[in-house]
Amino acid sequence: MADCIFCKIISGAMPGHKIYEDDDFIVILDIFPATDGHALIIPKAHYTDAFELPDELSAKVLPLAKKIADAQREVLSPPGFNIVQCNGVAAGQTVFHYHLHVIPRYDSGKDIVTWNQRQEKTESLEKTCAAVTGKLDGLI
Repeated sequence: MADCIFCKIISGAMPGHKIYEDDDFIVILDIFPATDGHALIIPKAHYTDAFELPDELSAKVLPLAKKIADAQREVLSPPGFNIVQCNGVAAGQTVFHYHLHVIPRYDSGKDIVTWNQRQEKTESLEKTCAAVTGKLDGLI
């Protein structure tokens, strides 16, 4: 897509701090990092979000994230990681080209992925469980 920043980086029209590349993906450092070493795994073909990403590429993303995190762990020594993928504005997606964040976490760092925990009512959990389970029957 002509106006997609990730497509421009992949094509070489814009610079990027590339740490890895293969036939399917490019991995760059985020220019607005949450922490030192924050990387983005980006498919070379344009897919808006996880719902558009083909299953064969989806199957490659998490193993690649593990390899990236292993390298970051060796070099940067973070005690933890967040592996985050956002879909849609409500989920915090700001660039509409699928990408997976691999974020080293350090003891002195601010919380990145948090939410207000609350105890859900059993009836509500049962209703949601039944609805989602029913939708998944036959799909998996």
